[in-house]
Amino acid sequence: MIKAITSRDNTLLRLARAVRDGKNTDYVFVEGLRLCEEALRSALEIEAVIVSEELLRKERAAVAIGELDQAARRSASVSEKLLESISYTKTPQGIVVLARRPESSEERLSQSVDERPLLVVMHQINNPVNVGAILRTAEAAGVTGVIATRNTSDPFSPKSLRGAMGSAFRLPIWTGPEYDEVIRWCRQRGIETVCADAEGQQSYTDLDWTRASALIMGPESTGLTADETKLANHIVSIPMHGAVESLNVSVAAGILLFEAARQRSRH
Repeated sequence: MIKAITSRDNTLLRLARAVRDGKNTDYVFVEGLRLCEEALRSALEIEAVIVSEELLRKERAAVAIGELDQAARRSASVSEKLLESISYTKTPQGIVVLARRPESSEERLSQSVDERPLLVVMHQINNPVNVGAILRTAEAAGVTGVIATRNTSDPFSPKSLRGAMGSAFRLPIWTGPEYDEVIRWCRQRGIETVCADAEGQQSYTDLDWTRASALIMGPESTGLTADETKLANHIVSIPMHGAVESLNVSVAAGILLFEAARQRSRH
């Protein structure tokens, strides 16, 4: 049973704000009915559901809210004004879920690596929108798992989660290693590392993506350094027309990953 709470009964609201602002990393802040349903379907442990009184009255949301309420340790309804005070978006979407943060360790990723994995390494990508978009594209392309190096935007931040639309809940993700550590980890497992660089001499379509591979995407503004690309097994580029110098990092990742998916499906 979802009970109403007020600003005076603010323990749960304080927790929601702490999770939203990254001050509490035990949980992830999930906002919006569709994304909350994705968290439930992905078997995340639901700590709390906070729903607006207005959404609670809408028949179309009743089934989903009921399922979330049953799965949650605690639930509460609040006024629109109170929901706005904890919302991450300018226009609150009527519901917030606090879910246990998925494990994001080397061990979890290692458990998913098979004989011919396809991995994505996000190295110091600092825009959470790009991180979310890459995660969503990675799942769609059949990627085995994702590595987010130190200083990469948190894949489980509210903005990244919105862009990933549930993919962050399902993909094995390892967060926080140094770049050199990732290179060593891949070498030990026979995984060939592939850097995307505008100056690369090999076209991405000429590379054999059917082998165990890890695609490395660098920072949006600077890309990978010369020293970083030297550590990789391959450096590929995406041929472009006109005066365009580079592509958005998530767009480039999508092009490369779906070429890998195409080759692997034929193989």
